[in-house]
Amino acid sequence: MALLTCHLFSHVLGSNIAFNVCLPTPGSGDAVCYDTLKADYGYEKGLPVAYLLHGMYGDADSWIRYSNIDRYAQDRRCAVVTCSAGNSFYQNMPYGQNWEDFFTRELPSYICALFPVSPRREDTFIGGFSMGGYGAWHLALTAPERYAKAASMSGALDIVSLYRDMKNNPAPSPFNWIAMFGNPEALEGSRSDLLAQYADCVEKGCVPALYQACGTEDFLYQLNLSVRDRLRAENADLFYHEGPGGHDWTFWDREIQNVLDWFLKDRERVRSSAIMS
Repeated sequence: MALLTCHLFSHVLGSNIAFNVCLPTPGSGDAVCYDTLKADYGYEKGLPVAYLLHGMYGDADSWIRYSNIDRYAQDRRCAVVTCSAGNSFYQNMPYGQNWEDFFTRELPSYICALFPVSPRREDTFIGGFSMGGYGAWHLALTAPERYAKAASMSGALDIVSLYRDMKNNPAPSPFNWIAMFGNPEALEGSRSDLLAQYADCVEKGCVPALYQACGTEDFLYQLNLSVRDRLRAENADLFYHEGPGGHDWTFWDREIQNVLDWFLKDRERVRSSAIMS
């Protein structure tokens, strides 16, 4: 596995930004030649790529430090991109930077231009945990023509309920709601409300497949159940998974393996059919 730490000047953000790219490479046990590289690693046609988002107070290195994502990506021969986004909820912030535009337009354009990854929608995925779980769905529903699948782990998926709970909590909020959303009182039905975004994608006829996972001891578990039930009532293309665990890396490191397999399963089915024919 090649792990590259990169910095670029983002014209969308108006600042420098750090990101990591994991690329599968032949290991010591591989008998390497041009034909095996071409057949097994697919650099020429482009690797499938998963953009993985961090949670609150995280950064580009969160996935690298706390999970085994490099090994999981190597085993599945897919590329992984991680990038810092602050506590932005991956929004175009009225009083901040345009993170939504950066992740749906600028960053993928750089990645496809500089690295051997596929630009095709069916090979492009996005996932995250906690704030990044919300971000993964938000960005995929914002740009469904770019992302085929989006996965949330322990996601803060009901931003309306989350804001109401935090507003009624005397403890200080870790988020600057006004900076992120402008008027947080108007979140319901807005383009930051995932349920409203999903309905808009259905109306336009382009909807990413959704994956939702949450630990049964997670403080966001009930919120996730509510979102699951509301999407099921809409007959959404939703895969739901739960299991023992809390809001922590023990759960996320285990679950990301299932997420990567889910990202790649349709692609592998197509690849196997092509080989057989």
